[in-house]
Amino acid sequence: MTTQRTLAGVHDLELVALGRTGDRAAFGELVRRHGSAVRALVRRMGADAAAADDVAQDAFLSAFEQIAEFRGEGAFRTWVSRIAARLYARRWRREARAGLLAEGTDADDPSRALGADARIDLDDALKALSDPERICVSLCYGVGLSHAEAAVALNAPLGTVKSHVKRGLDKLRSRLSPDGDGGRRRQVGG
Repeated sequence: MTTQRTLAGVHDLELVALGRTGDRAAFGELVRRHGSAVRALVRRMGADAAAADDVAQDAFLSAFEQIAEFRGEGAFRTWVSRIAARLYARRWRREARAGLLAEGTDADDPSRALGADARIDLDDALKALSDPERICVSLCYGVGLSHAEAAVALNAPLGTVKSHVKRGLDKLRSRLSPDGDGGRRRQVGG
């Protein structure tokens, strides 16, 4: 077995190879390196802190069990983030009420809008999206899933996912635009 001190400078692919042999310390180093990024992704998808911790833990357990399936074609962080995103999507589907993915579920809820004095950043802008928009945008742009992969993860029609992504991106662009209107005015000709 290896120690954390000797693992600090080891590349992720080498840690994965050690993890395949059952080296828990090597896999623990992967968790230490990427755990906060995975939790942050799940938070951006809409989970509270406790749920994000649970999903991240489940994602790393799943990754440890499936480590032989990691082919190294992409970054380990991306791979485990996809696992976490899928786990959160399944959790969200289980907890979601019927019709949550239907059009306009809560996109026009004024309580979700930011106040004029609020600091607008990406996380706040994401919170202002409806749940379906936030999850679809996070899966496609936070995790890097294609629209088709996100549709499979959400068990939703591809067209619905594409619509949520488009509306979500339009709202984010408007909300984060330099004119500072926070998306309250519709831009003409844009």
